[in-house]
Amino acid sequence: MGFRKKTNKNPPVLSHEFIIQNHADIVSCVAMVFLLGLMFEVTSKVAVLFITVQYNVTISENEGLSEESVVNHFHHGLKDLATIFFYMLVAIIIHAIIQEYVLDKINRKMHFSKTKHSKFNESGQLSAFYLFSFGWGTSILMSENFLSNPVSLWDGYPHTLMTFQMKFYFINQMGYWLHALPEIYFQKTKKEDIPRQLVYISLYLVHIAGAYILNLNRLALVLLVLHYFVELLFHVSRLVYFSNEKRQTGFSIWAVLFVLGRLLTLSLSVLTVGFGLSNADQQGLDLANGNFNVLIVRITVLATICVTQAFMMWKFINFQLRRWREQAQAQAQTQAQPVKPKKLQAPKTKSKKDKANGVNGVSSNGADSPRAKKEKSS
Repeated sequence: MGFRKKTNKNPPVLSHEFIIQNHADIVSCVAMVFLLGLMFEVTSKVAVLFITVQYNVTISENEGLSEESVVNHFHHGLKDLATIFFYMLVAIIIHAIIQEYVLDKINRKMHFSKTKHSKFNESGQLSAFYLFSFGWGTSILMSENFLSNPVSLWDGYPHTLMTFQMKFYFINQMGYWLHALPEIYFQKTKKEDIPRQLVYISLYLVHIAGAYILNLNRLALVLLVLHYFVELLFHVSRLVYFSNEKRQTGFSIWAVLFVLGRLLTLSLSVLTVGFGLSNADQQGLDLANGNFNVLIVRITVLATICVTQAFMMWKFINFQLRRWREQAQAQAQTQAQPVKPKKLQAPKTKSKKDKANGVNGVSSNGADSPRAKKEKSS
C-alpha cells in the first residue's frame, strides 16, 4: 500500500529520489517479512524476537491460589534491540500515513510558505506523538499509583521488573526517536535544521535509554509525561498560530508551564536520586542484579539532568527574546507608517443631463445660455 503520492517522473531504481518517494512502501515490505515469519515454524523463533516483548518473568504472589494471583513482569536485555528495531519500522510507517493523509492535505489548503511548511509538518508530527505518549504514560501512572505514592519512585530500587505496559512504553519511545534519524533523510530536511534536530533527538535517546538501562524507569516515566505535556502545548500553539497569526495566547501559557516544568523536573530528580537513592537499603554496584546505586552514578545522572535543563532554559530565553524583538519591530513599523492624506475631491464635471439643458436654453446655474439669449433678441 502506497503512502506517498507518486509523481509522473519515474526515478531510477535504488536512486536517492526513488528511496525517498517509496520509503514507506519499502519499510512496509520489511515489516511484513517479520510478520510473515510468524507463520512458519522455522522462522517463528526469530520473528518473535522482533515483534513481541522479551524477558518475561512470571511471579506468583501467593502459592496455591488461583491463576489470577500470577503476575507477568519483564526486565531488559540485549534482545530488546531487535524489538526496538521493529517498532522503529512501525513508527516510520505511521509517520508516512500522518504526513500523507493529514498534514499534506492541510498544507495544500493553507498554501504555506516553505519555512512554515516544514515547521507545520514538524509540529503536526510531534503533536500526534506527544498526545499519544502523554495519554499512554498518564494511564500507566494512574494504574501503578506512582502519583499518589511518590516514595515508590525510589523505594525498592533497583526496579528491574516492569509491567508489560511500562516496558512496551519504553520500547516504543526508543523506537520512535530512532526513527527520527532516517526521517531527516526521507523528509529532505534543510541543512541548517539538521544540527538542531540531531541535538534534541540525541538528548531524548540518551535520557530514555539511560533511565531504561539504569532501572530508573519510574522516575523517567513521570518526567516524560510532564515534559510531553508541556511540549504538546507548544506545538499545538504553533499549529494554531500558523492558522491565524493573531492567536498567540497559547505561547504565553506554554512559557509559564515550561518554567514550572523545569523546576518540577529538577525537584523530582534531586528528591529521587539525591535523597531517595542515597538513603536506600541496597547500595553498591551490582551489574547482575541491575543495581547502579553508587555515588558516581548518582552524580552523573543528576549532572546530566541539570545540564539538560539549563540548556533547555537557555534555548527558551533566546526564543522569548527573539519573539519579543519581532513583536517590538512589528509595532514600531505600524507606528512609523505615515498617515495617508485625504484625497481632495476633483470638481464635478457636467453630466449629460446638464449639458442637454444647456443646449436647450438653460445653463446649469439656472441662467439663459448664449444660444437662448440670441433667440430672444431676434
